[in-house]
Amino acid sequence: MSVLGTWLSPHPTAGSTGLRSRIVLGVLCAGYSVGAAVGWGSPEVARFMGDFGLSAAALTAAVSCFLYARVSAGRLRPAWLLFSLSSLMAACGNAVWGWYEVVLGVPVPTPSAADAFFLCFAPPAIVGLLVLAKRPVTRAGWVCLALDAWLIGGSLLTLAWSLALAHAAHMAGVQDASVGPAALSLAYPLLDIVLVSMVLALHFRRSGANRSAVNTAIAALALTVLCDAVFTSPLLRSTYNSGQLLDAGWFAGSLLLAYAPWGVRRRAPATDRPGPPRTMSRPIAGSLAALTPYLAAAVCTLGILYNVVEGRRVDRVVIFTGCTVVLALVVRQGIMLLDNISLTQELAQKENHFRSLVQGSSDVIMIAAPSGTLRYVSPAAAGVYGRDAEDLVGSELSSIIHPDDLGRVVHEVRRFLAAPPHEEPTTRIECRFRSGTGDWLHAESTVNRHQGGLLLNSRDVTERVRLQAQLQHNAEHDPLTDLPNRALFTSRVRQALTGRRAGDAGTAVLFIDLDGFKAVNDTIGHQAGDELLIQAARRLQESVRAGDTAARLGGDEFAALIMGDGTRDQGAREYQVHEIADRLRLTLSQPYRIGPSEVRVAASIGVAFAEPGITPTDLMRNADLAMYRAKAGGKDRVELYAPQMQADVVRRSELATRLRTALREGEFALLHQPVVHLASGSVAAVAAQARWRSAQGILFTPAEFLRVTGDDDRTAELGRWLLEEAVKQAADRARAGHPVAVSVRLSATRLLDKALPFGSIEALLTRHGLPSGALMIEVADSDPRISFDELEQRLVALRRLGVRIALDGFGSGFAAINALRRLPIDVLKLDRNLVEGVVESARLHKITSGLLRIACDLGLQSVADGVDVPEQVLALRAMGCTHGQGMAFSGPLDEYRLRRALVRGQFPVPGVPGPRTVMAGGSIPLLTGSHAETPVPPT
Repeated sequence: MSVLGTWLSPHPTAGSTGLRSRIVLGVLCAGYSVGAAVGWGSPEVARFMGDFGLSAAALTAAVSCFLYARVSAGRLRPAWLLFSLSSLMAACGNAVWGWYEVVLGVPVPTPSAADAFFLCFAPPAIVGLLVLAKRPVTRAGWVCLALDAWLIGGSLLTLAWSLALAHAAHMAGVQDASVGPAALSLAYPLLDIVLVSMVLALHFRRSGANRSAVNTAIAALALTVLCDAVFTSPLLRSTYNSGQLLDAGWFAGSLLLAYAPWGVRRRAPATDRPGPPRTMSRPIAGSLAALTPYLAAAVCTLGILYNVVEGRRVDRVVIFTGCTVVLALVVRQGIMLLDNISLTQELAQKENHFRSLVQGSSDVIMIAAPSGTLRYVSPAAAGVYGRDAEDLVGSELSSIIHPDDLGRVVHEVRRFLAAPPHEEPTTRIECRFRSGTGDWLHAESTVNRHQGGLLLNSRDVTERVRLQAQLQHNAEHDPLTDLPNRALFTSRVRQALTGRRAGDAGTAVLFIDLDGFKAVNDTIGHQAGDELLIQAARRLQESVRAGDTAARLGGDEFAALIMGDGTRDQGAREYQVHEIADRLRLTLSQPYRIGPSEVRVAASIGVAFAEPGITPTDLMRNADLAMYRAKAGGKDRVELYAPQMQADVVRRSELATRLRTALREGEFALLHQPVVHLASGSVAAVAAQARWRSAQGILFTPAEFLRVTGDDDRTAELGRWLLEEAVKQAADRARAGHPVAVSVRLSATRLLDKALPFGSIEALLTRHGLPSGALMIEVADSDPRISFDELEQRLVALRRLGVRIALDGFGSGFAAINALRRLPIDVLKLDRNLVEGVVESARLHKITSGLLRIACDLGLQSVADGVDVPEQVLALRAMGCTHGQGMAFSGPLDEYRLRRALVRGQFPVPGVPGPRTVMAGGSIPLLTGSHAETPVPPT
């Protein structure tokens, strides 16, 4: 932008700069007016300012409009270029005028080049006003625009002709017979009339864009035309000299036109600022625009009446112009009548259309007055609310809103009405409306402003609200028992820890696991298991207090949140919660009636108390740890959380990680303990045992590391390694000339694991070439929940492969006799707890003797585990025990020591003479004893 444009254009955000620009503009116009009023001090200065001063002002306007047209874009850009050209014509005309008067010092001839430039001032301005105008969209609109322009122009022509133009034309014809002067004397006023007509006709049709600039430009042109009209009057023109007060009007008009485009740049941002809409100026402007043609016709009539009243002869020009004005008015009135008829029909159609939409809409449309009274209710209210629209009209809106929702609705309506309409045109309110049956329906309403009141578009969303509530309930509750699920329980725990009871240390979380539930599922079916869970959930729900929360976390795991009662005595609170937990345990352990059957399960409960600063996750974890400690401690018991439990978890996790690394890096070693024939001392078999060699060279027994890791994936992986390594080394020994059987101890749970298919052991024996009968599986840790049918099928399949079966730990556990009755057993292995006290305890001596007699009657071989002293050897042999394993003969041996023992062939047996034939005692495949393995001798 040029320096001139910068000076004329105030900064958009600098109000002081804009005010300064207007002050400078006012000072210049006032200074010029004062100078013209006092005659500028001398005739020479007056002529200079009257000619070149006006030329400079017009040139400023031309440059200003041209610069603005260059930097602006849009539909109005040509208008400012035309205004620039019009001002340039005025500047050239004044310059030529000054050339004659100031430079040459001669009167301006008539006509002259100045007249040509002045006559070229009006056409560009007229076209520019047409560009600024709002364009009609129909042909009738263009015709009405032309008729309005002619009505205004004809009326002004009639008035001007009657007052001055007729006399001026007569005088010009009398003084000079040539056509030029006469035409020139009429051209100025006629062009001014046309320009005034366009200004008046287009003032009420201007475009809404850049309204300030358009208004300023129209005012500048109107001021210029007014000065031209005064100048063309014969009275003033005969006495006019350059530099008079009339020039101040032209000067002000040019500067005002120069300021017009740049003033809008300062005020344009203000139009974008939010504010209340202007609603009063538009009706006024529309009324003036509609009255303009009639006012013009009235002016024309006054001109004719003036001539009649003065007794003058009515000029033919006046009669012709008046007739055309009247004709134009009639034509325009006819067009408007047709347009009104068309608009009336269109309005009726739209009214019928919108009435059909409102009456046929499924939504209820209501209009409420500012006082809250319903003025209109659409007919849809009968179908939606069950109430006739006529019954609702006149009632208060608050009377149909639920009292619990009324305060919230009033608050939202007040906030909405206080907000600016352009920022928040609508709002949405959801509340309950009273139906015709007295029920409360959930309604969603879109609220708009309407003549100071409210326009409500309401619809029934009761089903949607119910569905949302149901979905929310389903998302937060267990589908089987309808108790809160883990997500909702966690949320309740969080509220208890962060609410007003955050500091109450009496708040406790109980984790509950049903012991024996898996056996119920496996024996009588999952449907019965679901029924058991439903009954257990009902018992749990009835046992907790009203303010507590019972939940199902998943499977057979439940939880309870016991809220604190503010008791400061921690011991008393722990006793109270422990009593509640124990009562829950007894309640859940009562028999369950499932169809015709009666089912029993137990409950292991872990309790954790809230501590200052504890998180819901940590509190629930503590209760979970306590529950697992209760299960590990014998089940059917209550365990309180202690910090040591977390340390045990960390230690187990670390050991499990080390165990996983040990399996991957081959840190496990396989040892074998000889099983000796008690009558001869010969080695009948070897029992495979796994040892973990630590980084310090210490050998850990399974009793030391499996007790920590538990029977998980690592244990299963270790079992696979033990079985394969034992078979491989047994095959190597057989090929080396030491065909001794090997026994491997596997739990019943491991045998039924799907990861160990029936064909895997057969494939293992075939791959390593181990003969039939050279492998024996010791079934250990018979879980009462294990299905004997599946275990029996599994063991029968193994025996078909040539694998012999031993029952480990015989004499301990309630399922030993049942296993002996149903399972295909070859060997009974006495539990080491019986062997340890067989010499000292007469009771154990009788029990052991009876068990061995059962084995003998069934034709089974027997093995005593944990035979550590000679007295035990003598006692067991006297009872009929056939084989023994323990420190009385040998501890677990590595492969080198084992082969040396096999070469020797037998071990010394108390009460038996010297060495006999190697392997004379019959081959019995055996395994290690219980988890309390024989200690490893120094190597």
